[in-house]
Amino acid sequence: MPTLYPSLEDLKVDQVIQAQARDTPKMPTLPVQETAVPQPSVLYPNLAELENYMGLSLCSQEVQQNLPQTPDGASVGICLLLDGQVVAPVSGDSLGALRAAIKPGVREIHLCKDERGKTGLRLRAINKGLFVQLVQVNTPASLVGLRFGDQILQIDGRDCAGWSTDKAHRAVKKASAEKIVMVVRDRPFQRTVTMHKDSTGHVGFVIKKGKVASVVKGSSAARNGLLTNHYVCEVNGQNVIGLKDKEIIEILAMAGNVITLTIIPTVIYEHMVKKLSPTLLQHTMDHSIPDV
Repeated sequence: MPTLYPSLEDLKVDQVIQAQARDTPKMPTLPVQETAVPQPSVLYPNLAELENYMGLSLCSQEVQQNLPQTPDGASVGICLLLDGQVVAPVSGDSLGALRAAIKPGVREIHLCKDERGKTGLRLRAINKGLFVQLVQVNTPASLVGLRFGDQILQIDGRDCAGWSTDKAHRAVKKASAEKIVMVVRDRPFQRTVTMHKDSTGHVGFVIKKGKVASVVKGSSAARNGLLTNHYVCEVNGQNVIGLKDKEIIEILAMAGNVITLTIIPTVIYEHMVKKLSPTLLQHTMDHSIPDV
């Protein structure tokens, strides 16, 4: 099974670590005296020369802490992927990447209505599929974890393929207030890109009206394949749709050194939000930070 990495920086740093480990001469094992205090083994050599690698400010100790622990005698630098684990010497256990994860497969959710008979959910029919167009803050839809772009496959046991937007809204309106069973697929039109801030605190892209307008050559954004003509849906899992560029930039500035963007092609996004006013997106969309 090939090794997977959250970002190109993780891949490159791990390759350097493996090369150093192969070139490090092994010391002969000496008998341990009874009075000796055992020292914890260091899996990887000192990485001082990586402290300014690819424009990143790296700490050797932090990199070693982010690496998977391998039992003594195992091959250094090799990680078997189990249950979706990845090798991330730079990204580490990024909460942003975990919050932004687009999981494969489908899941079932149980939705209810509030005291006004509302779910806080708007749907949109696209290409014979049914998708979440809007999740309002502090509503039943936000509490069950629905997100912009999720695909609704079933509502109360009925397949939604081919439904119109109006038919979907009628089905939700007529459904029980106590329990609406939906089968959901995570955001099939979207993808995530994990990047790293350089020593100046930038990942290397320009945002204009919520869209990636340009990518800086040689930046982490460029290395990891961030595309222009895509809208930014989330920053580290936090929905930013409808926010002003200044607000998104502030969220990016406060988001730590590892940034995971969730992006969607412009043509899909504009079709998805058709007939929704910018004011509605800005003031009613759920922009809270989701739980992991």
